[in-house]
Amino acid sequence: MNQLVKLLFASAFTLMLFQCAPYQPEGQGVVGQVTWLEGNHMTMIAEEGKKNKNTTIGEPVKRTVRVYPLMKISDVTLEDGLFKSVAAKPLKEIETDENGQYTVTLNPGRYSLLTVEEGGLFASIFDGDGNIQPVTVKEGEWTLLNIAVNYKAAY
Repeated sequence: MNQLVKLLFASAFTLMLFQCAPYQPEGQGVVGQVTWLEGNHMTMIAEEGKKNKNTTIGEPVKRTVRVYPLMKISDVTLEDGLFKSVAAKPLKEIETDENGQYTVTLNPGRYSLLTVEEGGLFASIFDGDGNIQPVTVKEGEWTLLNIAVNYKAAY
């Protein structure tokens, strides 16, 4: 009798595990985290047995993120690492939470995501075609784009 109860419990537990699926929000868009980096981040030789402190990905930071139609470097004016003027109008503007996390629902397509900084707009990723921080949104999929705001960092 005791073994029967154990067998039933194990079977029920196993069945519950197979029924659990990860949460998948409806729709599509972009999710990610915005982090801040500044100062010296050059690779350095650490003393034996000590960890190199420059392996961090940055501190989570609260920022405004603007979504633009896909833009090229020729569509903007760059000064001191920030974009001063942008040819396109933003499609959406969102705020990250205190941990730098953001979620923005978008129609399928290609977009540029820029953060709003004190002196202008910032993006840290460019592709081989000159596109600024490009991201592709596909039907029914969420695309991960972590943004490292690093215009005050040295590598």
